[in-house]
Amino acid sequence: MTAIKTEKEYEAMLARIEELLPLTWGDDVPEDSPENIELSIISSLVADYEDVHYPIGKPSLVATIKLRMFEMGLTQTKLAAMLGISSPRLSEIMNGKAEPSLALARNISVKLNISPSIVLGV
Repeated sequence: MTAIKTEKEYEAMLARIEELLPLTWGDDVPEDSPENIELSIISSLVADYEDVHYPIGKPSLVATIKLRMFEMGLTQTKLAAMLGISSPRLSEIMNGKAEPSLALARNISVKLNISPSIVLGV
């Protein structure tokens, strides 16, 4: 098989994956079954096509903080208190009007378990 070149080919490959998935479930299906081999090849082709045509960008700091707030059940007021900053300061950061200081960025990374690369935007 060669690389997927068109959206029509991509959609056909997605449909084929949907057909193959039920045939590859279960412990009784050998790893080297024709269905598993085909699924592996097509999945790689689809992943390559998606990397080019549907790239996933790096998450923004604000989006990541909002996700962590949701996961941890935090309000902005509670998060500000947790980080030791004022609510207006946090609001400025969340609205993109200010960047966190290096010390605050470290605090965000540690207390919210966010990768330093996301916090620092690298």
